[in-house]
Amino acid sequence: MGVLTAISLVFALLTAWFLLHLLYCLRRGRLLRASGSGIGSITCAAISGAGAMLLISYTSYTRLIDEQLVSRVEFRHVAADEYEARLMIPEKRDQFFILRGDEWQLDARILTWKPPLTILGLEPIYQLDRLSGRYADVVRERSAERTVHSLSPAVKADVWTVARRYPAIVPGIDAHYGTATYLPMGDGARFEVTISRDALIARPANEAAAALVGAWRQQDLTNRQ
Repeated sequence: MGVLTAISLVFALLTAWFLLHLLYCLRRGRLLRASGSGIGSITCAAISGAGAMLLISYTSYTRLIDEQLVSRVEFRHVAADEYEARLMIPEKRDQFFILRGDEWQLDARILTWKPPLTILGLEPIYQLDRLSGRYADVVRERSAERTVHSLSPAVKADVWTVARRYPAIVPGIDAHYGTATYLPMGDGARFEVTISRDALIARPANEAAAALVGAWRQQDLTNRQ
């Protein structure tokens, strides 16, 4: 964090210096030196901006050190193919969503680092992205009403979005979705979701969820035979 802050500040100061030198050269008609200062100011501004964007994203995401708990999800049946999901994220207020279908799915954004950024000693970071309902039957998945809820705030200077769209301009950043986890929904079922360095993992957290998952897996095996 300190390194990113220092990089942003140093190159911001260099940008200001190049701009002042650019104005100085233009006033004296030194166009060649002015062009060099212009290129220098643009380059330093780009590096400073990239550092600031990375710093903002690094503070808004959560560091991923080992497999850790990211949320609990509990369901209450409210209507046919409709459940109220209570999302419990540590150190945050519980959130309630309506999901349609017979299964639920949780997605996350994960950022890992490659050379040259590995020299900064940054840990992988993650952010829960969306919670959605889904149907086990493919035909219903295509035609029935879908429900998807965003869990990540809209941030303009988000390094994950930039790295996904323009990987060539942000070398050293690997932006990808963690393997989305999904399990069946059922009245009173509670699940715990953990995240490793490259995947989300959902596990039953009470007897209702364990029984539901056991029946769901048995049905899946039967369908494949």
